[in-house]
Amino acid sequence: MKRLSIKRGTMAAAALAIVAVVGGSTAFTALTSSDDDDTSRDRGLPPATEAVERGDLSQSTQAEGTIGHEGKRKINGAAPGTLTWAPKAGSVIKRNGRLYEVDGSPVRLMYGSEPMYRTLKEGVEGDDVRQFEQNLAELGYTGFTVDEEFTDLTAAAVKRWQEANGDKETGTVGPENIAVAAGTVRVESIPLSVGDQTAPGQPVLNTTGSERVVTMKVDVAESGSIKEGDKVTVTLPDGNSTPGKVRSVGTAVEKGEDPTEDSPKISVTVSLDEPDKVDALDQAPVSVELKGETVKDVLTVPVEALLALPDKGFAVEVVEGGKSREVVVELGLFAQGRVEVSGGGLREGMKVGVPKI
Repeated sequence: MKRLSIKRGTMAAAALAIVAVVGGSTAFTALTSSDDDDTSRDRGLPPATEAVERGDLSQSTQAEGTIGHEGKRKINGAAPGTLTWAPKAGSVIKRNGRLYEVDGSPVRLMYGSEPMYRTLKEGVEGDDVRQFEQNLAELGYTGFTVDEEFTDLTAAAVKRWQEANGDKETGTVGPENIAVAAGTVRVESIPLSVGDQTAPGQPVLNTTGSERVVTMKVDVAESGSIKEGDKVTVTLPDGNSTPGKVRSVGTAVEKGEDPTEDSPKISVTVSLDEPDKVDALDQAPVSVELKGETVKDVLTVPVEALLALPDKGFAVEVVEGGKSREVVVELGLFAQGRVEVSGGGLREGMKVGVPKI
């Protein structure tokens, strides 16, 4: 029986669901039914053959991303005055580091989630007290109990901290002395210039997190297979690659620029295992390969070797001894242009027919 080739992009309805899984650009060959699905057939040999291979098969998704920094936030002024010092853009500031100075007095960074909204002094209680005391303890200033109460022991530790920094030893601390962020920050830009006037609530620094990450948009249809912790490979602009893993998968669906043509997408953030490799890169385009499901030690054939049968099953055409026979197969994972197959006595090294492309 003559082999009938179907052009790329068109295929029997029976194969349509599978094509959707692998991307929709695979060529299939449709055959009419046979009385014996596993016997030699009185017809010519296929135009080309490929080997049945045994090994591991992994799904992957390619996406375009950008290296940058997440966690953008503004650090606002807390007191009126003159900006007398500011860091350079790109500076990385850690706990207790100077963020900026107003009227010669520094505003330092502390870690936490509670905003600094009042003066902490002896007798004050609250979660913000515990947070500040935890920072003092992390810096090595102890002698008090880390709790919600600002005691005389806390005040003594504050004075030691202030003395070490060359600040006025008041034993109290307020929003004009410290600002709070989740962790180390990177200065992205400075809205003001030295000599400008600051005011409460007015942005002094625009910051981000210090770690470089890759952000990308992924089609919602592909997002279900992406999980936090999944390993990825990031290809850099110079062609080198570096490993990473999925840090977060967004839940908010974003419409494309042209909703009639662009698929809806979600944001995916990737952290890098070797961030030092990308220290010089910012807002650089990269390619990300997201690795999905993997099956080990299975038989695979090229997707083009599949024959769509009238009963909605699939087969491959095995070529041996100058003859060919149709072997019905069960399909497994699709990936890397190949498909996992089983059944029909298939063995590694057998030759299966494929269209001549």
